[in-house]
Amino acid sequence: MAKKLSEQLAELSVRAKNVEDAMAIAEKEAHDKIAARKEEARAVATAAVEKVGQEIQTIKDNTTASWNAARAKIDADINALKTNVAHVKHDLDVKQATSRADMLEADASFAIDYAIASVEQANLAVLDAVEARFEAEEAART
Repeated sequence: MAKKLSEQLAELSVRAKNVEDAMAIAEKEAHDKIAARKEEARAVATAAVEKVGQEIQTIKDNTTASWNAARAKIDADINALKTNVAHVKHDLDVKQATSRADMLEADASFAIDYAIASVEQANLAVLDAVEARFEAEEAART
């Protein structure tokens, strides 16, 4: 025999809770992945800076004292460029992330609205079934 409607409703409730739990886990995983990527990027950047520093040290050893002034100028220019690139990249990343989040939130909102409509339809179907069962039992008594 098919499951009772109350059992189906209980299963629906459990599945909805599982979706809620999965969302919380996904949000945590996303944060962990972002942190891992950030750490990886930090390691790559550190290695690149160290390499440049070693190259500068080699050049410095092979040049005159005037190199110090040029090095300071190059460092300032590189830092200014890095800062500018970082700001532009950050702004672009924010725009892309916001756009993607908006799109996915709209998709999720539609799915939730659809699920709500389905639950409401299920509610009507349950009431129809209960009423039909009542009428059938009433008819059997008469």
